[in-house]
Amino acid sequence: MQGKIALEEHFSLPETQNEMSRFSIPGTGEDLKKRLIDLHDVRLKEMDEFGIELAIQSFNAPGVQAVADTQAAMELAERANDILAEEVAKRSDRFAGFAALPLQDPDAACKELTRCIKDLGFKGSLINGFTTRESAETVHYYDQPEYRSFWACVQDLGMPLYLHPRNPIASRMQSYKGHPWLENSPWAFAMETALHTLRLLGSGIFDEYPLVQLVIGHLGERIPYDLWRLDHRIRKSPQGLPAKKSMREYMLSNVHLTTSGNFYDPTLHLAMTEMGADRIMFSVDYPFETTSDAVSWFDKSQISEVDRLQIGRTNAISLFKLDLK
Repeated sequence: MQGKIALEEHFSLPETQNEMSRFSIPGTGEDLKKRLIDLHDVRLKEMDEFGIELAIQSFNAPGVQAVADTQAAMELAERANDILAEEVAKRSDRFAGFAALPLQDPDAACKELTRCIKDLGFKGSLINGFTTRESAETVHYYDQPEYRSFWACVQDLGMPLYLHPRNPIASRMQSYKGHPWLENSPWAFAMETALHTLRLLGSGIFDEYPLVQLVIGHLGERIPYDLWRLDHRIRKSPQGLPAKKSMREYMLSNVHLTTSGNFYDPTLHLAMTEMGADRIMFSVDYPFETTSDAVSWFDKSQISEVDRLQIGRTNAISLFKLDLK
């Protein structure tokens, strides 16, 4: 399929290159570093080769969310967003941007999001999980009351927020001790992001701000496959749940999924059954996944051509208000 749009595609700054030693295949660590810095060479050539018309870029995890000092986080977010805007401007026909936000300070995050959308033309924001503040061992989830003003800002600006994974903090990694192959993207990322998402759904935020649209990757961080049981057990024991609706209702009104890093027909089919094709969008998770793997699967996946066009292109055009036909 030509004209695909990809949404979970990452870049980094030279000074924020993450440790890549866990990628054990020879050469992958250094290759990832090069691909994270590059936008206009290998990345664009692969987009051309594999039929991706537009890719929305975002600052690589954990990014601003891991910066404990609030002032430093604000400065890093502004620098990352300015650099991304400069790069996007060179090929605005092929790239767009998501804002990195310093959620160490909700008001500063609102100010930066407003600047990015109104002045830089970004298409929303991507947040790398919970935010650290003052200490590396702190965790601030966005269902907490201090973030209500931020969600009001997101709703007022009318652009989606992509909730991207990060690893749990060290003090919460006991269950992974001795099993490093379960950390990060194989398992810990999904568990952390699913928990954060469910906290948001259950907190009443989408009752207060019903127009906010949340995006999560990897075909839903495993949430769609447990939706029935979630609601079934909560109905039997709600334990003071603040939310007015079921988890399923919020998933169908306020949440969208992408195919990033989950290139498998059975999981796509189940996500479509639970969420509908109109709430799923194509993505790669570049450069941590390869464009060829994502596209060779998606272009041949066992879905109708109507659904393929929706998931591969038109859903994203609608949600992110893209100036594409």
